[in-house]
Amino acid sequence: MSQIFEGYERQYCEISANLSRKCTAAVSLDGEKKKQKISEVRAGLEDAEALIRKMDLEARNLQPNVKAVLLAKLREYKSDLNNLKTEVKRIGFGNLNGAARDELLEAGMTDSLMASGDQRSRLMMATERLNHSSDRIKDSRRTMLETEELGVSILQDLHQQRQSLLHAHNTLHGVDDNIGKSKRVLTAISRRMNRNKWVTGAIISVLVVAIILILYFKLK
Repeated sequence: MSQIFEGYERQYCEISANLSRKCTAAVSLDGEKKKQKISEVRAGLEDAEALIRKMDLEARNLQPNVKAVLLAKLREYKSDLNNLKTEVKRIGFGNLNGAARDELLEAGMTDSLMASGDQRSRLMMATERLNHSSDRIKDSRRTMLETEELGVSILQDLHQQRQSLLHAHNTLHGVDDNIGKSKRVLTAISRRMNRNKWVTGAIISVLVVAIILILYFKLK
């Protein structure tokens, strides 16, 4: 998972938890203190929206399998942010008269806060499930990388074996050439030997005839 996305996610979770505490505190306040607290919450909502936009941009630039997981998280965060906005709007009704405000606090605000708590619990559970899915994706990617490395290693071994076979083939081809040259040399030597035999025989024959002639003329 993207480290940039995780950084934005941590910031958002911290802001969301802080805004939830401020909303709860604002319920029991009146007058200027309440307005100030609501202003702080609204400013925090703007920061939270900016973080969600950054997370959305970061998630859409990732690989499809990772992007799907992160976009599912973002839907939960957007739902949580909308719920916080609803709380702020209801808290802002503090300008109503006392009876109306008490009724709103007893009915609407209590339900809103309970819904917020339930929403946040579901968000935490969904986030945990998505984290497990992210871990499984990481394991799958690690297995894929290990398999890819093994495949590359096998291809390298096959390439080395091919080079060895080509070298052996070239060596055998060289041996064949040398054997052919040796045969030609031996054939030439054999021919010279045969020719020398005939020359030697002819010389001996001439010498024998000459000796016979010499002896013949001397004895005559």
